[in-house]
Amino acid sequence: MTTTAPPVTLDDVQAAAERLWGVAHRTPVLRSRTLDAIVGAEVHLKAENFQRGGAFKFRGAYHAASRLSPEQLSRGIAAYSSGNHAQAVALAARELGTRAVIVMPEDAPRSKRTATEAYGAEVVTYDRYTGDRVALAESLATERGLTVVPPYEHPDVIAGQGTAALELLDETGGLDALIAPVGGGGLVAGSATAVKGRHPRARVIGVEPETGDDTLRSLRAGRRVGIPVPHTIADGQALHIPGELTFAVNRRLLDDVVLVGDDEIRDAMRFAFERLKIVLEPSGATPLAALLTGRVGPLPERVGVILSGGNVDAERFARLCGPRA
Repeated sequence: MTTTAPPVTLDDVQAAAERLWGVAHRTPVLRSRTLDAIVGAEVHLKAENFQRGGAFKFRGAYHAASRLSPEQLSRGIAAYSSGNHAQAVALAARELGTRAVIVMPEDAPRSKRTATEAYGAEVVTYDRYTGDRVALAESLATERGLTVVPPYEHPDVIAGQGTAALELLDETGGLDALIAPVGGGGLVAGSATAVKGRHPRARVIGVEPETGDDTLRSLRAGRRVGIPVPHTIADGQALHIPGELTFAVNRRLLDDVVLVGDDEIRDAMRFAFERLKIVLEPSGATPLAALLTGRVGPLPERVGVILSGGNVDAERFARLCGPRA
């Protein structure tokens, strides 16, 4: 009997952590007695909004790019992203002394595009509802001799993303459950690899926006299921189908996926601002929304949460979190 080896292992995540040492920030783990009392558990919040580039994406982008050959780096790298991976690749390219071309949707948050360009990348836009970002990026890469660093469909990217959970485990000494957002699935796949590798009985729960439930549908169907491109304030999770590689990992390791609505995400952003004194972008707040709404209850004693990013400009934050009409 043959067994297919997993695309990413705990050893891979640990190796990525060594490569990222001194390059990526070791982000803080926050605690809140108020939050603990509300949810009835000891909650440990991994604040990736304090990561370089404002989100966890720098971990995977830099790890993958740093493993390219000198020849590949000399020609440059390409990526496609709604914003956070774009910034991460642009920053990684600058750190590694190469150039980056980024394919971004026309409606990506202005602050994310501005930051991407500020890191020195060239931005090429497309319509996310009619265009094929992967085909566009690959076409540009072929034309210009670039190497594509995808946002989640790569073992080195997944391993890099998993280092956030690894750090959380190191600081807390172990968890009974981990909650993380699900977009393309790279963060939760890497996180689940780290958590299950260290603590096989711990639960790993993903969170998606209600209109972007492609991973939940896929897990229920036992195969990748596509949906129309979702309309949600959680732009970092507005994907229509899980990644092939990430789904292979998540199908095996995820214990559950829960859904949260846009108003619940807004409430979580407000809570983070008012009680935790931090700014979260909508996608970064979805796991906190799942906690506050009780979607992941009943909770075990010690719970980790990855707050994946804080890239939202002041105008949009005020619009999302201000008084409801």
